[in-house]
Amino acid sequence: MKTLAKVLGIIIVVIIGLLIAIPFFIPVDAIFTKVSEEVEKTTGRTLTIAGDKDLAIFPSLRLELNDVSFSNMADGSRANMATMKQLDVHIPWSSLFSGEVKLDKFVIREPDILLETNAQGKGNWQLFDKVAEQQPEQTKSGQITLPESFDVELGEVAIYGGQFTYLDGQTGAKQQISDLELAVLLESLRKPLELKGGITYMTQRFNLDVVVDNPIKAIEGRPFAVTKSVDSKLVNVEFKGQIAEQGQNISGTLHLDGDSVKDIAKWQGVDLNAKDKAFNAFSVDGAMQLQGQSFTINKLVAKLDELAIEGMSTINLGERLAVNANVDLGMLDLNPYLPEPTETPAEKPADDAKGDAKAEPIVWDDTKMDLSALNSLDANVVVRSSGLKARDITLGENQFTLKLQNAVANLSMDKFVAYEGQGKGTVMLNAKQAPYQLNTNFSLAGIDAEPLLTDAAKFDKLMGKGSLDWQLSTRGQSQKDFVNALAGKLSFNFADGAVKGANVAELVRKAKELIKGNTAALADGLNTGYDESQKTDFTALTGSMTFTNGVGTNSDLSLQSPLIRITGEGEVDLPATKVNYRLVTGIVDSIEGQGTTDESTGFKIPMRIKGPFHDVGIKLDVADAAKEEAKEKVKDKVKDKLKGLFGG
Repeated sequence: MKTLAKVLGIIIVVIIGLLIAIPFFIPVDAIFTKVSEEVEKTTGRTLTIAGDKDLAIFPSLRLELNDVSFSNMADGSRANMATMKQLDVHIPWSSLFSGEVKLDKFVIREPDILLETNAQGKGNWQLFDKVAEQQPEQTKSGQITLPESFDVELGEVAIYGGQFTYLDGQTGAKQQISDLELAVLLESLRKPLELKGGITYMTQRFNLDVVVDNPIKAIEGRPFAVTKSVDSKLVNVEFKGQIAEQGQNISGTLHLDGDSVKDIAKWQGVDLNAKDKAFNAFSVDGAMQLQGQSFTINKLVAKLDELAIEGMSTINLGERLAVNANVDLGMLDLNPYLPEPTETPAEKPADDAKGDAKAEPIVWDDTKMDLSALNSLDANVVVRSSGLKARDITLGENQFTLKLQNAVANLSMDKFVAYEGQGKGTVMLNAKQAPYQLNTNFSLAGIDAEPLLTDAAKFDKLMGKGSLDWQLSTRGQSQKDFVNALAGKLSFNFADGAVKGANVAELVRKAKELIKGNTAALADGLNTGYDESQKTDFTALTGSMTFTNGVGTNSDLSLQSPLIRITGEGEVDLPATKVNYRLVTGIVDSIEGQGTTDESTGFKIPMRIKGPFHDVGIKLDVADAAKEEAKEKVKDKVKDKLKGLFGG
């Protein structure tokens, strides 16, 4: 037994010695030449080693190759598709003689890999054309068919460091990732390929988990299934679907979410300058398809902060961005996303220590608007919402259609419910070049005037329900420009309301007493400013206004009530923020109720409404009224004389 043990020991030592010595006798260059020949035979590309080559043979053939390069396709943008600092390959001995590419382990260090397409859209990753050329089968355009006996077994592939670049030969678009730390498992071209690890893109780290169901389908250009998840601090993406037409047709279900749109924008070099409650958490779910330059998402369910959106959208990603969409925005509160309005002196809060501050003049904002971005895309969008808030304006259920082409936007209000009324209208904005042109045409019916005008224009002096119609146009590049250039016509018809700020009937009565010689009327004064506690009721208020260069003129104002009749004419100067109106007010001789049609007035007095918007004054013209009263008395005397003369 001792002798047998010694013999076995000697044999083991000899075998170990031989295993150690064999690499020194095996021609490494010859083996590499064999491997290189097989690579070129299979792919049509050359594999070159510029650095050292180390060989080990146990338990499998192991090649350590330094400064490795793999050539690119003939019309590629550079000579090599891939270079790497080191390539460590574990090859089963059997694969050298079977004609199959089979590896146990594959380690790549510091690679520089380029994936690109040529001008015809063919990718340089289509490596097996040479194998396909040897087959007699007829295939569809752009597809290849590999023999059933052909396979690639990579086992475990690890990639450390380096960079990965994608270059689109048709558009010139370039994307690059770096700091690769990836593990790939491929037991066979006919079994799932798994990829896990992390990459860095634009300084942001992304973790990947990708599964391709059947790699040979991808190589042959046939549709194949893929699942992918990407996790990062910025966004998480999950996709499950199918890729066809050599990557030109991608369809499936998509989910993405993240904690901050602001952070993503900042990562892309854009500062949204958004409010704290705006552009934060988001999510998107839908069935998507990317075919060529067209991206479509159906069954869209998207959330942003408190907003919820449902619908569909198609985006053309060609040379000119084009968007087609039909979406339901639910309850849309735009206030978190709108910039704070410019605070005018009149809007500044009063100093509590000083009491109520005196109203200050209104100042129109002359900040220049830049609408050039509208020229970068076209759109055809139908939008519905159950409600909308923008600044102080609150709308009910509404629907509008936006058509944008070549920087000309046409907005039609298909459905409008707000302020207890309904309406329709259109807006046209031509932003091809500054100054921008804006045309509006609206018709609103059954509108509650006070909240509408208060929310829209901070004008709270009119109460009542009725209709409001306008056809207004303007041009400019700032709020001030648009106000200065306003032109067109506005008409209104309101019923059963009031004009706040003064009791005209009471003022007229005082004027009448004064004319009769009752100087006690002077105690309360006839000249007054705006008084929130006073109002003039009416059963009907109608009129129209024509605007030219921001100045509106009116000559058909009519206010009727059981007690008074008012007619008037004048102008509202928006650029100068002032009003100048002359009204003729009369007290009705008899009261027949709200439905009276009696236009007669027993006493008439002119009234002047004049001054800046922030300090409007109301003044009764007693002198004119006295003259009118005197004329009436003379007429009465003449009538009496005539009656006496003719025996009347």
